Amino acid sequence: MKRYYVYVIELDTAVADKRKFRAKNPKYMRGDCCVYVGQSSRKPVLRFEQHKEGYKSNTYAKVYGIKLRPDLYEKYNPIPTRKDAEEIEEMLGEQLRSQGFGVWYN
Repeated sequence: MKRYYVYVIELDTAVADKRKFRAKNPKYMRGDCCVYVGQSSRKPVLRFEQHKEGYKSNTYAKVYGIKLRPDLYEKYNPIPTRKDAEEIEEMLGEQLRSQGFGVWYN
């Protein structure tokens, strides 16, 4: 049975210099943590490696990705369906943004 996972990648705060990133995070305070939230059928460690290698990667995750933040996502995994994973990805992204993180998710 196929499983899905959400994951959170900590980003270098230099990503906040990007206009598109700032537009999605109007309340972001310089110096706070920035993250990329994603979901995949691949385990988070493999998916992070793929982002860094440029395979189906998000530009912010590839260029600014530092490390995985399992403390922010582990409790949600594994997830039974892609639809659930997509919903949790959005919910987690918005939750982290409301806590002051700079967040990017698709």
